Amino acid sequence: MSMTTLDLARDLIARNSVTPDDAGCQAMMAEFLTARGFDITPLPFGEVSNLWARRGDSGPLFVFAGHTDVVPTGPLEAWDSPPFEPTERDGWLYGRGAADMKGSLAAMLTAVDRFLATHPEPRGSIAFLITSDEEGPSVNGTVKVVEWLQAQGTRIDWCLVGEPSSSEQVGDVMKNGRRGSLSGELRIKGVQGHVAYPHLARNPVHQAAPALAELCATEWDAGNDHFPPTTFQISNVQAGTGANNVIPGELMLLFNFRYSTESDADGLKRRVHELLDRHALEYELDWTHSGAPFLTPAGELVEAARAAVRERCGFEAQLSTAGGTSDGRFIAPTGAQVLELGPVNATIHKVNECVRCDDLERLSVLYETILTKLLA
Repeated sequence: MSMTTLDLARDLIARNSVTPDDAGCQAMMAEFLTARGFDITPLPFGEVSNLWARRGDSGPLFVFAGHTDVVPTGPLEAWDSPPFEPTERDGWLYGRGAADMKGSLAAMLTAVDRFLATHPEPRGSIAFLITSDEEGPSVNGTVKVVEWLQAQGTRIDWCLVGEPSSSEQVGDVMKNGRRGSLSGELRIKGVQGHVAYPHLARNPVHQAAPALAELCATEWDAGNDHFPPTTFQISNVQAGTGANNVIPGELMLLFNFRYSTESDADGLKRRVHELLDRHALEYELDWTHSGAPFLTPAGELVEAARAAVRERCGFEAQLSTAGGTSDGRFIAPTGAQVLELGPVNATIHKVNECVRCDDLERLSVLYETILTKLLA
């Protein structure tokens, strides 16, 4: 008896795979895919589990990409049912990872199962690129698998990422790109002292305030037809000893740019340093670049996906580059066409994360239709 998309989703959700623990999810997927003619290559790096599974050795190469890891649950008492006990209520499937993104993984598996049943000899190849390090540092996951593929001379033509892209109903929004992400850890030096003797101290909070206000007010770029303007956000601020009569000796803050293709990481860094220097601050600044922006504006993959939504759902899908980063940022630079299509994202990372049970099968049908348009 074949397993349904709902069955597979429940199996995956039941595995406590908080980053970077895979908890056997990839082994289950590998067993499923082996039975359908896929060659399995586990690719562990450090404590991260990665899976490369491929069926066929000719081009073009279509890849399903995704992750088995999930974010922590938060307080268990806040959940209406245990997060790793998949529970159906009123047509919804509840559990950590239901929407992000174990439901998508299940839909990929059943889509491939049905597609191969009707097209046992497709043109080209199908592969799965699965990691357990998407929700974490993203150091030993997809980026390492892509490096391994490039060393093997393997070129991905089309990559469909199962991130939860949809807004109100499955297929209404698909991500054909993502903004870049650049983070900074800024430490502004002062001189600690007594608040009653400010002339004997140097308050880094006071010194930094005008520069921070300018950073927040700066227009970094105007965006373009595909991307909104680049944004700057301060996410953490810390200073002081906890006492109200001590001028702090240091101000530490974390900030992040989500940037469009109208900017680049080096240019943003240069502008920040110029601004801080202009305000005569004594500071240290460490940068972390999580990924450059990528865009798949047109091509066979976008057209096949939009046509699938049109035929199966009866409406036009909206293309978007909004939201956070995804592992697509590691795959797109290889020249692959990359598109993200997955469930409704309203509950991702939240308590009582859930997905409509019917949406799982709808998503599977969309994936199968895209495969048919590209490889049949």
